[in-house]
Amino acid sequence: MPILHVANVSKSYGKHQILSNVNFSADTGQILGLIGPSGSGKTTLIKLIMGMEVPSTGTVEVLSKKVPNLELLQKIGYMAQSDALYQDLTGLENLSFFASMFLMNKNEQKDRIAYVTHIVQLENAIQKKVLTYSGGMKRRLSLAIALIQNPEILILDEPTVGIDPELRKSIWQELDRLKNDEQKTIVVTTHVMDEAEKCDELTMIREGKVITTGSPQALKEAYQVSNLEDVFLKAGGVSDAHQGPR
Repeated sequence: MPILHVANVSKSYGKHQILSNVNFSADTGQILGLIGPSGSGKTTLIKLIMGMEVPSTGTVEVLSKKVPNLELLQKIGYMAQSDALYQDLTGLENLSFFASMFLMNKNEQKDRIAYVTHIVQLENAIQKKVLTYSGGMKRRLSLAIALIQNPEILILDEPTVGIDPELRKSIWQELDRLKNDEQKTIVVTTHVMDEAEKCDELTMIREGKVITTGSPQALKEAYQVSNLEDVFLKAGGVSDAHQGPR
């Protein structure tokens, strides 16, 4: 049974349809990439997976439970596109606050805070107020918060936007480690095609519809091209496929 299963999902706001009959799944120990241009519906899809929105039709199941389900929030790490941080608190105070929301004792909280702070390389700034952070530092803190409770599934909406290339590389190395060593399931939206190459499976979306799915290598072979941008175009994408999703 897949860790994440999206079945025949459509979403409309009034007469405006955002998603149409979307189907895909993700297994244990797998990185799934959601790829598509601005306005393709990926962020809406992320909100449906989190239970922040309800499908108009179809079902979303996470860990064999239909969402929305409050119990699942203990097991899902979520990083939104926009940083939801307390600006007047320090990085450490933000992490402590979010850690307190999960089922961890004080020692576990302390250990997880130290771990995630190291992963995102914020040791030197953890005692500073978030209002003094750069945009990249805020993204790093948001990722640390998504990891704080050692979730079974990670949902990351544009996790590396505004982060320098060296740190981006180290974050992807950590995502690989979480996938391989801890068998985490990770769902990532990205507009960076070299990041898409790092995913095990891709679901490409245009105008609210899935246009193709498969591993990066299988997709390139199926469409007889050498890069994923050309896969998107040949599968029915558009020339602005490199733009960031919203």
